[in-house]
Amino acid sequence: MDLYLATPKSTPRGGILVLHAWWGLNDFFKTFCDRLAAEGFIALAPDLYHGAVAKTIPEAETLRVKIKRTIVTADILQAVEQLQAQPAIKDRPIGVIGFSMGAYWSLWLAEEKPDALAATVLFYGARGGEYTKTPSAFLGHFAETDKYVADSGKKKLEKTLKAAGKEVAFFTYPGTGHWFFENDRDAYHAGAADLAWRRTVEFLNTHLQ
Repeated sequence: MDLYLATPKSTPRGGILVLHAWWGLNDFFKTFCDRLAAEGFIALAPDLYHGAVAKTIPEAETLRVKIKRTIVTADILQAVEQLQAQPAIKDRPIGVIGFSMGAYWSLWLAEEKPDALAATVLFYGARGGEYTKTPSAFLGHFAETDKYVADSGKKKLEKTLKAAGKEVAFFTYPGTGHWFFENDRDAYHAGAADLAWRRTVEFLNTHLQ
């Protein structure tokens, strides 16, 4: 399995699985892993497209359609095993951060392997589900205007998580659109991205001890 692994120079605070958006495992997501490592976390990002990277929306749509669910799920579960096998965090609960398509798969993981997660961070992505078995806390970053994520879907997810007794903090960032966190996209919003990053690091420091 293709992946990107970033490790801190000091003793790790915890491990984080990073699930990329429909662009593929491009330089932005690799740099994001490096930023997490600089904060003291081991970050591992599986390449769900196995080498393919999209630069445009049509290219990304094509790649997303081509992926096979059985292969993606196997890749994610294998990545979890590899991350938890890292000696410094062996067998400890981990965090997962997913972007758009990756947020969907992060929520899938919370139901498929509930005991593995202590923290789940979502960037502009949602999914139906029950989420009753996972002990994970949830942090969500959402755009104010987003044609890819319905406001009703976001609100339903938040309501479901709270009804399941989970710790939930969802934030909507004014003046933003989908991909506002990714600095290689036209939708990038520096102020919102900085705030979302600070909230994410604080959340991870709280839940990955």
